[in-house]
Amino acid sequence: RLAPYLHLSLQAGDDMILKRMKRRHSRDDALALIAAVRGVRPDMAFGADFIAGFPTETAAMFENTVSLVDEARLSFLHVFPFSPRPGTPAARMPPVAGGVVKDRARRLREAGAAALVRHLDRQVGRDLTVLVEKSGTARAADFTEIALAADAEPGTMIRGRVTGHDGARAFLEVMP
Repeated sequence: RLAPYLHLSLQAGDDMILKRMKRRHSRDDALALIAAVRGVRPDMAFGADFIAGFPTETAAMFENTVSLVDEARLSFLHVFPFSPRPGTPAARMPPVAGGVVKDRARRLREAGAAALVRHLDRQVGRDLTVLVEKSGTARAADFTEIALAADAEPGTMIRGRVTGHDGARAFLEVMP
C-alpha cells in the first residue's frame, strides 16, 4: 500500500549544485524515482523542498531547478532562500547576491503556485474522501487542501465531489 502523496527533499534540479550540496541523488535519479512510483500509482502527487540561490548557482543552474518542477509534475513546493550557516562548507563558497537569491526564491514560489493550480485543475470533478482537520478545512489523501462550506467535526472523514478551486484549495461539495 502506498498513499498517493510523497514529499521529496530534492533541494535543487541541477547536478552540479546537488553535488556541491553533498546530495546523493542526481536530477535523473529524482525523475526516475518519480516515474517508477507513478508507474505503480499514477495518481501520485509529489511535493518537494528547494533551496534557491545556493552558493555558486548560476542562472542556467537555477533554470534547471525551475524546469524540474514541470518535468517532474510536482504539485506542492516548499521554497527556501539560501542562508549561510557558520562553519559549513557552503558558508565558505562564493555566495549568490542577496537580491538574486530573493528573486530566485520568488520565481520558484511562482512556479510552485502554477504547479498547484495545475494539480487543483486535475482534481475538479473527482469524488474524494477527505479528513477534516478543523472547521472548514480538510485534506485529501494526496495532501490537497480542501475548503468545506459546511462545518464538520475534526478527525471525521467526509465524501464529496471537487467542484472547483481558488488556486490554493479545492472546493468540495459534500455528498449525502
